[in-house]
Amino acid sequence: MKYPIPFDERELKLKTIQMRKDILLATHSAGSGHPGGSLSSTEILTVLYNCILRHEPSEPENEDRDRFILSKAHITPGYYSILARTGYIDPAEIPTFRKFGSFLQGHPKKDLKHGIEIGGGSLGQNFSVACGVALGIKQKNKTAMVYDLSSEGELQEGSMWEAIMAAPHFKLNNLCMIVDYNNLQIDGCASDIMEVAPLDKKFEAFNWNVIVVKNGHDLKEVYDAFKKVEELSKTTEKPTVIIATTIKGYGVSYMANVCGWHGKAPNKEEYDKGIQELDDQINQLNNQQ
Repeated sequence: MKYPIPFDERELKLKTIQMRKDILLATHSAGSGHPGGSLSSTEILTVLYNCILRHEPSEPENEDRDRFILSKAHITPGYYSILARTGYIDPAEIPTFRKFGSFLQGHPKKDLKHGIEIGGGSLGQNFSVACGVALGIKQKNKTAMVYDLSSEGELQEGSMWEAIMAAPHFKLNNLCMIVDYNNLQIDGCASDIMEVAPLDKKFEAFNWNVIVVKNGHDLKEVYDAFKKVEELSKTTEKPTVIIATTIKGYGVSYMANVCGWHGKAPNKEEYDKGIQELDDQINQLNNQQ
């Protein structure tokens, strides 16, 4: 399939639920992983890969493709799910997450065949890569966009702000950072550990276009923000940031806004409960038709 496809809120909602089931399956099967941040990014990834990015799984190295760089590179349960559900990975591979011999490891390895533009691990590294990719695209006079998914926790890294300063200097209007702002990290609330707010004013001071999404789980609000990015890329010479307020663990009741689910896998009872909740959400949607 060639993307993007038209925005259909109901269909996208069903896709987010499927992604959440994949996230639970991957982490439960592995007995490890990062479900919380994967769940908070689900709507962002669903809208981006289905309705915004210009890409085609059958041509993963097409020079005209839009690029996605995963900066918060530990949320691979969500990343592998969206790659599977858009045709880059066989969904049957999801239970092999973090297993010996599987290419679905805890942090991604560059693998263009499977849609992975760059590997990742430690926070604070990949946004600089995104800036370099965007600059290279501009120097080749290509029109592709570069989208980078980061987090407020990653923005505690000093190297991030060096790259944030460089992006407008090089007039990278083909670059968009998305901040998955769930305010939780492995040790607690980000605002307690190292406050990064007010992010909108900080990015404005660094000469960025700023779009604030009040509810990062509202598919239409996320979609409208991405469409605004497309407009700004044509009318300004600045990069754009989307600051999306989200809830860590969203969509699974016992994980929602609980710091402990940053890097913890559900046991069998928790997995079954989560899958039942998600199946109930699907049934509710189908009954609304």
